[in-house]
Amino acid sequence: MIGAVVGVARGERFGYCETMKNVTVSVDEETYRRARVRAAERGASVSALVRAFLNGLGGAETEAERLKREEAALRGRIGRFRAADRLGRDALHERGA
Repeated sequence: MIGAVVGVARGERFGYCETMKNVTVSVDEETYRRARVRAAERGASVSALVRAFLNGLGGAETEAERLKREEAALRGRIGRFRAADRLGRDALHERGA
């Protein structure tokens, strides 16, 4: 999971303001050690790695949002639709009337 964090550039710094929330995460000693090593390789803090990961989660499009966007695009491509324009039963089944 730590290797998946891509949004932290070397030396990237974030400022704090009143809208920031603190989050406490419990991890085992080895996970924390590996996170500190990865953060040091990127010139960042463990907090910056976690922040980038969480920002990535929040910024990703959900499945529902994707479906809604695709539906709107499909509806935009439909020029005109009327229920009266549909084929009759005989024409649909190519029956001679």
